[in-house]
Amino acid sequence: MHKVCWGFSETQLLENIDFQIEKGERVCLLGRNGVGKSTMLKLISGKINPDTGDIRRQQGDRIAILEQDFPANFDGTIFDVVAKGLGETGMALAEHNKICKKSDFQTNSGLIKRRDALQHLLDVKRGWDILKQIENALSRTMLDPDAIFSTLSAGLKRRVLFARALALAPDLFLLDEPTNHLDIDSIIWLEEFILRHVKTLFFITHDRAFLKKIATRIVELDQGRLISYSCNYNTYLKQKQAAGKAAENQIRVFDKKLSQEETWIRQGIKARRTRNEGRVRALKKMRKIYNARRTKIGNIKLQVQEAQKSGKLIIQAENISFSHGRIPIIRNFSSIIMRGAKIGLIGPNGVGKTTLLQILLKDIAPTTGKIRHGTHFQVIYFDQLRAQLDEEKTVVENIAQGNDFVIINNQKRHVISYLQDFLFTPARARTPVHILSGGEKNRLLLARLFIKPANVLVMDEPTNDLDAETLELLEEYLFEFKGTLLLVSHDRAFLNNVVTSTMVFEGNGQITEYVGGYDDWLMQKPKPEKKIPVEKNKPKKDTTGQISLHKNQKLGYLAKRELSDLPQKIELLEEEQKELYALISSTDFYKKGKEKIQEVKTRLDKLEHKIKTAYLRWEELEGLEK
Repeated sequence: MHKVCWGFSETQLLENIDFQIEKGERVCLLGRNGVGKSTMLKLISGKINPDTGDIRRQQGDRIAILEQDFPANFDGTIFDVVAKGLGETGMALAEHNKICKKSDFQTNSGLIKRRDALQHLLDVKRGWDILKQIENALSRTMLDPDAIFSTLSAGLKRRVLFARALALAPDLFLLDEPTNHLDIDSIIWLEEFILRHVKTLFFITHDRAFLKKIATRIVELDQGRLISYSCNYNTYLKQKQAAGKAAENQIRVFDKKLSQEETWIRQGIKARRTRNEGRVRALKKMRKIYNARRTKIGNIKLQVQEAQKSGKLIIQAENISFSHGRIPIIRNFSSIIMRGAKIGLIGPNGVGKTTLLQILLKDIAPTTGKIRHGTHFQVIYFDQLRAQLDEEKTVVENIAQGNDFVIINNQKRHVISYLQDFLFTPARARTPVHILSGGEKNRLLLARLFIKPANVLVMDEPTNDLDAETLELLEEYLFEFKGTLLLVSHDRAFLNNVVTSTMVFEGNGQITEYVGGYDDWLMQKPKPEKKIPVEKNKPKKDTTGQISLHKNQKLGYLAKRELSDLPQKIELLEEEQKELYALISSTDFYKKGKEKIQEVKTRLDKLEHKIKTAYLRWEELEGLEK
């Protein structure tokens, strides 16, 4: 991109943007909601064109984009959705696949004729090569090609769209908020997949743990300009803070100089003498710079109205169980939540986290068990579906309900002034809710909820769509909040920074409580045994010098010694594997020579093969020892 501009008004969203990405880089684009990050991705992909400037793409390179929102009218199987993303040939493959699966295919002459026509088209257009790409993408992303797309969860739908983009075999992958609506297991899978299989990546995310693991470079879009940081996230934060202080100093010096020159120009005729014409021209230039300066919108201001102090006991749950039909959601769960506790709920999508919140709040009754609330229980509930917002009303109407003022901590405030604390300009405050971005809707819901006094906060996925700055401010507020917090989130950094304990859904209705945040849970949870199933009905070849064993043969001395040494051997191999993954994720890895890069990747491939072989051998020896 060279001198790219784009926007609808005099103050352009993107102004003289210069940007390039090299092969092997994984670049993260940061910035506040609404600054133009998604627009920049669409410009790079070619979906929209710049107003001015030039965008050059390497000839023959393929670019795939995964956008935030699900495209409308997606139907059919997962195979259909992925195939239709590959143009005319992909659509022909989808139709061919559908025809071949019809029960009356062999007896229907019309279908046979259409099948033959499609086969001819696929022969000409290299369709069978594209079919291999689709099957490879579905296999890598572990998706069932025959599953119906419309019945999938939001997280699985995003995985399907990821596979659709992957099937293009892109040279450059563009991802817009890829972790939105994904649970923690899916996010970790995505991280590992990208590190293994995606070479060049440009992505937007507000998930700081994902950013830290994936990005090799960070660029920030702010006030229409792009700033590049060739470093990791922690170093970026330090450099950004230093740059912000330097910019403030420059502005202060500039404004002081401008004020002095404005005073000088008003002193009279002396300013118009010939010898001062250069100074007058310089003043006019300074005025233009001042008028063109973009002022950054202030930070969001979070303040919950203080409610009457609650009793020490907040919620007591005794032997709670809840089922959907025969499926247990919660089984024999008991807990005592005391004043000041900050509890995070962790578990896959659809496991029952929201159901548990509703039971604890007495919004729904448990199948068995009892819930008791303490005294002076005053709660506000952040709903991830934003059902409390009226999409057809304006922002102001959703807050003030026809009034011009709101009462905050016994003080009267105009609703427009209150909304400015949540970064809504007067013009934006009068727009209908349905045209707001996801981040703006979440900020509006926070503004609506914080009007009410509360000593208990219940927040179900509050972090979706919020930019990093707002997330950090929300974290700071929740950390200082004197009341009680129940939080559902898949943002690992947010959980680590906010909660003091976790309730983890561990399957089959079992919920276990742990002290600390997400990382603390990882350290405390039981470690599952690693086992890789042995392929059946295939003869095993002894190419490693290991002792060959028959089905009924007992272990000898050497085989027993080999079995006892295998766990340590696997541990050493996996430690080396982790070190290599960390190396290829570092900011300067792809600046090394081609020989060094290839050497590391070759070693990584060999390690993966050795680890798999070692696990297979371990299972074989353990089976014979029994």
